[in-house]
Amino acid sequence: MPVLSKARPEQSRRVEGKEIFVRLDRCVSCHSCELACAVEHSQGKSLFAALGERPVPRKRLYVEYVEAQKVPLLCRHCEDAPCVRACRTGAMTQDAMTRVVSHDPEKCIGCWMCTMVCPYGVIGRRVEERIAVKCDLCPDRDVPACVEACPTKALVYAEEESFAGVKRVEAARLIAEGYLSGQAA
Repeated sequence: MPVLSKARPEQSRRVEGKEIFVRLDRCVSCHSCELACAVEHSQGKSLFAALGERPVPRKRLYVEYVEAQKVPLLCRHCEDAPCVRACRTGAMTQDAMTRVVSHDPEKCIGCWMCTMVCPYGVIGRRVEERIAVKCDLCPDRDVPACVEACPTKALVYAEEESFAGVKRVEAARLIAEGYLSGQAA
């Protein structure tokens, strides 16, 4: 049975309605997002400190290269999250208001059921501690570390309607440019 939790007021104010969108046309596979994610989830919160930490800080998103296309993959915080349904201990929960899927390492027993059922394959494992790791949208930050670190703005933290509006304007601009260039011929 999925575990739905109530949002903490400060958490729901920050993330309600916002999610991370990917602009595939902008990703250059620099992996800055992966590095920023691992550093943000390290104990020292700096690259140099993270290099010597044990356990080694883990990234929570993955840049894959498929058919000549770079694709950043991260938790989509699914509406009907299979990882939440599969979690036997209640370590995976989903906020009823924000849809954010959270992981409580204190409850995790390292059975990896969440990892097996994730349709995106983005729930990692910290084997030495027997716990799962996943994107938490950096709850202590206004903007997730991966988004802030992306030099080409391939990752966008926005509300769906805002992101869709930007995409519509860009599409309209391309259509208009094509139409106008056809008029000139």
